[in-house]
Amino acid sequence: MSFDYDLFVIGGGSGGVRAARVAAGENGAKVALAEEDRYGGTCVIRGCVPKKLMVFASEFSGMVEDAQAYGWDVKPGAFDWDLFRGKLHVELDRLEGIYRNILKNNGVESFDQRAHVVDAHTVELADGTRMTAKHILVATGGRPVVPEFPGSDLAITSNEIFHLEKLPESILIVGGGYIASEFAGIMNGMGVKTTQFYRGAQILRGFDEEARGLISEEMCQNGINLHLGTNVLEMAKDGDKIRVKATNGTEQLFDVVMYATGRAPNADNLGLEAIGVERGRKGEIIVDDYSQTGVPSIYAIGDVTDRVNLTPVAIREGMAFVETVFKGNPTPVDHDLIPTAIFTQPEFGTVGLSEEDAAAQEPVEIYATSFKPMQKAFAGGTQRVLMKLIVSQATRKVLGCHIVAPGAGEMIQLAGIAVKMGATKEDFDRTVAVHPVMAEELVTMRHPVRTA
Repeated sequence: MSFDYDLFVIGGGSGGVRAARVAAGENGAKVALAEEDRYGGTCVIRGCVPKKLMVFASEFSGMVEDAQAYGWDVKPGAFDWDLFRGKLHVELDRLEGIYRNILKNNGVESFDQRAHVVDAHTVELADGTRMTAKHILVATGGRPVVPEFPGSDLAITSNEIFHLEKLPESILIVGGGYIASEFAGIMNGMGVKTTQFYRGAQILRGFDEEARGLISEEMCQNGINLHLGTNVLEMAKDGDKIRVKATNGTEQLFDVVMYATGRAPNADNLGLEAIGVERGRKGEIIVDDYSQTGVPSIYAIGDVTDRVNLTPVAIREGMAFVETVFKGNPTPVDHDLIPTAIFTQPEFGTVGLSEEDAAAQEPVEIYATSFKPMQKAFAGGTQRVLMKLIVSQATRKVLGCHIVAPGAGEMIQLAGIAVKMGATKEDFDRTVAVHPVMAEELVTMRHPVRTA
């Protein structure tokens, strides 16, 4: 049987574009891709890239005070949201153009419209055009969702926060995950009076407790009004503001309320169920270790599968898909020991097991130190950093590494290599320290602070 294409990709985010580009450019496959929105997906257009630029912008507020402490005659000024937002969207347009050119230069035919699956080998575009493909790859990502409650339609999400017409005087951010906590730091750093509600006992659930405790403490020290064990009951318009009634008995007015309490896979109305593709409880597409669905010709990667929802993981899944399908080299996706950076303020880098998860698995030793970094201490700051290693008592392998510090994301990328390779505590000890840097503490901690 002949097909119009060897591969049809639905979704133009990082994972879908990578799979399409490699299948076409490196393997000579005839490939098409459909994207109903902007190319680059969540990460480039409404996620990690614009968020990181906002983190950079927000951090300058504290640099003026530090510079003065170091002898510089500089004066604080106001943050110009209009200037920043204009440059931000110019940059996002530039990046989207790069993604489009990557597809074009590798011979991928692209369609700027929605597509859905008709059968195991047929895709239909929004304009009614039908095309056939030997393989179909769904890479449609995910989206933020707001739970339904009285007034929930007044909330924005991380999608809309990049497009605010003006910077609000006050904002309520609801949620305790990394997106909520990152944007709390961003808004606070930009001079917005920032309140954060989280219904749980501590933010960043699932991460190392000692690390997230320090982050929470530092966020409060930085001026974020964090309320734990607190949720929204109802919201209503009150003039130009939003009146929020909370479970802690308070009623407050905010200019903007942003929800970051969860995301859902973009798998609805794609025609998948009708042809036998199974979906999970959250609506995710169920796939095996090779990203293959129950319909052999249809695969799915990225956030739409709700495995590990990170951009580099989606890219890895796309590469593994190409290896499996187009190179004849069956390659399962490796989701073990993935280093992660969370751009809270302070920044958090982590790889491997938390102390709690490791201790539940086997006897471990905990090596940890917390101190004021030289740069901040000289300027009179009170900020602390944390360096922490979780070590197996039996094998001496480093099971987890957790860093709360400026530049933690940069550090954890390199520490992640060692942990992924199975480095032992003694391998860390044999490594000569780089002095004077914060990261030297990772190789100078000789005695455990506790066992678990």
